[in-house]
Amino acid sequence: YEICACLVGSEMCIRDRAPGNQTLPFADSCFDMVINRHGNYDAGEVNRILKPGGIFITQQVGEDNDRELVELLLPGTPKPFPGMNLKEQSKKLKESGFDILEQGEAFRPIRFFDVGALVWFAKIIEWEFPGFCVDGCLDRLAAAQALLESGGSIEGTIHRYMMTARKREPVYLEPLY
Repeated sequence: YEICACLVGSEMCIRDRAPGNQTLPFADSCFDMVINRHGNYDAGEVNRILKPGGIFITQQVGEDNDRELVELLLPGTPKPFPGMNLKEQSKKLKESGFDILEQGEAFRPIRFFDVGALVWFAKIIEWEFPGFCVDGCLDRLAAAQALLESGGSIEGTIHRYMMTARKREPVYLEPLY
């Protein structure tokens, strides 16, 4: 799928692309800024389409998002997006020709006060809870209910990170004569 709204004169483009095709249909060095939220990106491709000195801003869901909840319902489920954390992604941007201007990472609580709400959550975020179904998790849901009754809520942690980076200006060396 692809959704695009372009204003040709102002160089503004909003594009949502299916995963897998990382080559963006833009010329080299054509944008002053690229903003990405929760979307897959290739640091080298972002570097290619940004003008020298251009800005890249991204906010992402981290690899440890909801892990306690996943382990509660589906123990042993692998992380869906390993490597999606500030340290590793910051390194990739630097290796791709960016300087990090600002970065931050947050781990915040998420609480459920009803097992039914947790079931709904697990069903709508199928990439984090692959194969979840009520019938297959009745024993785990009973354990969640026991946690709720003993502690008043079922708690997990959301994981987010953000980075603002600038594409490095090319360095031109004068020839030595």
